[in-house]
Amino acid sequence: MAQARTEFAAALNQIASEKGVDPEVVLDAIRQAALAAYKKDLMLRGQPVPEDFEEFTSKVDPASGEISIFDKDKNVTPPGFARIAASIAKQVIMQRLNEAERGAILTEYESKVGTVISGAISRQEGNTYFVDLGRAEGVLPSSEQIHSELYNQNQRLKFLVKEIREGVRGGSEVVVSRSDPKLVAALFAMEVPEIQSGAVEVKAIAREAGARTKIAAVSTQDGVDPVGSMVGQKGVRVQAVMGELGEEKIDIISFSEDPARFIAAALSPAKDIQVILNEKDKVAKVILPQDQLSLAIGKGGQNVRLAAKLTGWKIDIAGAEEEGTGEKKEQPQSGTGGPADDSVKAIKQEVKEAEENATTEEEKIKAEKAGEILEKAVEEENPAQEKKQLEEAIKETEVDTKSDEEPK
Repeated sequence: MAQARTEFAAALNQIASEKGVDPEVVLDAIRQAALAAYKKDLMLRGQPVPEDFEEFTSKVDPASGEISIFDKDKNVTPPGFARIAASIAKQVIMQRLNEAERGAILTEYESKVGTVISGAISRQEGNTYFVDLGRAEGVLPSSEQIHSELYNQNQRLKFLVKEIREGVRGGSEVVVSRSDPKLVAALFAMEVPEIQSGAVEVKAIAREAGARTKIAAVSTQDGVDPVGSMVGQKGVRVQAVMGELGEEKIDIISFSEDPARFIAAALSPAKDIQVILNEKDKVAKVILPQDQLSLAIGKGGQNVRLAAKLTGWKIDIAGAEEEGTGEKKEQPQSGTGGPADDSVKAIKQEVKEAEENATTEEEKIKAEKAGEILEKAVEEENPAQEKKQLEEAIKETEVDTKSDEEPK
């Protein structure tokens, strides 16, 4: 008898351990299944189900595993019920245990929302990937993927546990993300002890997943450099985060309560920046040297776009007056990163005039070359970057009238 008690107790504890639930949850599942089996047994024997059946209770001896059915205090367990209950109740017990297991898993992952977890790509359905997280399966929808990344089966990556939501097939599911800006902040928290201790705090983050991230940090402790702490010695900390994100570029700047200083820092790597604030409309006009325009704007307007997201200000960029001319050449750029239309129109006009004034074959070829450079600049949506080449091309198209007048 002692052996039977030991076997039942061992089996009870093993099931509870495998499912990750309390042994009492297993016993409750057996009690519920026993009542369902007793009701079905009555129906099979042609006996009526008592009207007060909802008040019936069942008991399971945690030592021996013996099951009893009670009508109030009266034991109504039929002969051989243990065998009947075992055959009828198996499905009910497993269903109850699976529900309890899912509940325990979701409770565990609810506490992990906003943290980083490691997982392996297990399968793909359409544009959605499923991730093996260990005890649970995570869902990586298309909107949470880095679209420049390719995912392969069994590939191990780090993911942000974004939320627990109702699944399309019923029940709850763990949604994970690779594109959420919080993933970058969480990865830095893993790499930087100063963030874990609270000496450095991430105040703002703007991200274009797979391409570039700007992150602003502040020190809460004297003598601690927030940027240096996050970069690490010889860049080891930031390199570790970039490596996890597929070499995504990361700009780390110091946060400032002064909007002008914060905006100037956010436009890094551009330098010598003057910021004029319009507090009412929350628009910042930025003036900087001509040679810094392309750095401030970035390829396709990415740098100024991310700076606008990071600071929460609309940013308009203009070039400073050129020395010795008093002429102010503006590059009208905002946080949206659109092309500098006025510059394009002016250059187009110069190219057109050069083509019309061309008299020799050589001059025509030079004018065509200038037009090709212009088209390339417009396609890249960044004419400021090609400005120097364009100006050189325009000079080449100018007719040297002085040499024409002199005798050869």
